[in-house]
Amino acid sequence: MAQFKNFIGGKWVDSRSGEEFERTNPATGELIGTFPKSTEEDVQAAVEAAREAFNRWRLYPAPKRGEILYRVGQLLIERKEQLAREMTEEMGKVLTEARGDVQEGIDMTFYMAGEGRRLWGQTTPSELPNKWNMSVRKPLGVVGVITPWNFPLAIPTWKIMPALIAGNTVVFKPASYTSRMAVRLVEIFQEAGLPDGVINLVMGSGETVGNAILRHPDVALISFTGSTDTGTHVSVEGARLGKRVSLELGGKNAIIVMDDADIDLAVDGILWSAFGTSGQRCTAASRVIAHRAIQQELVEKLAARAGGMRLGYGLEETTDIGPVVSASQLERVHSYVAIGQDEGAELVVGGKIARDGELARGHFHESTIFNNVKPTMRIAQEEIFGPVTAVIPVDGLDEAIEVANGVKYGLSAAIYTRDVNKAFRAMQDIFTGILYVNAGTIGAEIHLPFGGTKATGNGHREAGQAALDVFTEWQSIYVDYSGRLQRAQIDT
Repeated sequence: MAQFKNFIGGKWVDSRSGEEFERTNPATGELIGTFPKSTEEDVQAAVEAAREAFNRWRLYPAPKRGEILYRVGQLLIERKEQLAREMTEEMGKVLTEARGDVQEGIDMTFYMAGEGRRLWGQTTPSELPNKWNMSVRKPLGVVGVITPWNFPLAIPTWKIMPALIAGNTVVFKPASYTSRMAVRLVEIFQEAGLPDGVINLVMGSGETVGNAILRHPDVALISFTGSTDTGTHVSVEGARLGKRVSLELGGKNAIIVMDDADIDLAVDGILWSAFGTSGQRCTAASRVIAHRAIQQELVEKLAARAGGMRLGYGLEETTDIGPVVSASQLERVHSYVAIGQDEGAELVVGGKIARDGELARGHFHESTIFNNVKPTMRIAQEEIFGPVTAVIPVDGLDEAIEVANGVKYGLSAAIYTRDVNKAFRAMQDIFTGILYVNAGTIGAEIHLPFGGTKATGNGHREAGQAALDVFTEWQSIYVDYSGRLQRAQIDT
């Protein structure tokens, strides 16, 4: 049995509590390993190590910081298959998706490594003679990174890589379900030569470890991805303590299928978006807004395909859908099946927990589709985070856009249409952070901003150049070489 440790100040150490928790494979029930159940004292030690390292790391030339990230990226490439297999064992997604998760981490690492030779600011002409104006980015200090389990390598890299390239140091708390993947990432940082204390890993519960990071006075920024309820708590506490907070929260994403759409293409996109990663994506398509003219054909094709999807262990090549991450998540997802039926929605396919044969050892739920769902029903409004999607009929584009916007979230949306005018109407009027035309709601690329509107977050973005704005402060600099007092607007 593997026993994993925290990483603080360049050393692998046990929790000061001496306590541990276990993680089992959600498909088989087999034990993966034990992990430290950390305390506030462990967080204190990690923050102290990060704070001490910051004054050295911020002065480390940014191109040299980038070279370390390039080495991290190369090691991720070399270990891609091992990391993907361990990810499938730890949280359940099928192996092909796990490989994609690792590849996204590779892409982000190389992208941010390149920023070490840019980290651009601005130069502007002054309104006064013999005066120079410019702006530069400055690191914030110690950054608290709190990540979820559904993308256990990609999401940490979205946060850690821009934080490090900008000159910050990091205290990293992964989700308890995927702590082994966090250990593997930190091992790679250590092997790549990241100086001691620049990244610190503290494992344990959100209630203890997460709150200790959030409330520590020396943590300048909290970057959090997770549930809306927890994100609200982080936001309130962060505001009370005067911290910068970056939130990436829930979604209730919609795919619009118009009457002129390529139905077979739409079916492919819906199935991938709704049931990939067993629906456990913040960008999952849990709503399908279908024009009534094609609704029946669309639902019939979706049901036929979804009903044939094979549940199973993600390391088996014949598996289409793996388990959900835990027993509690399984029960939560399944509770929405009863909610949908009670509300009067039509259950078309699925709706059951899989309890036959080897599937009974894991946390498997059938791919589930509801039809004739009203936009106000709970299954059309609340994030389910599982393999459940709801088909909502509409009479035209105006109604489709109204329904798409009619939820509290605003992360991702999609429209299938052959009409360029409808596509541009969707681009203009759908209020989400991400929009796809003739593709599903998932598949974001790392060089564009990632994030959403409304209750999906608090306005910050991850990935792309926008991520650097989260992890840096702007400093405006004026150099006056006139040799006399110039009083800006007074003297102009």
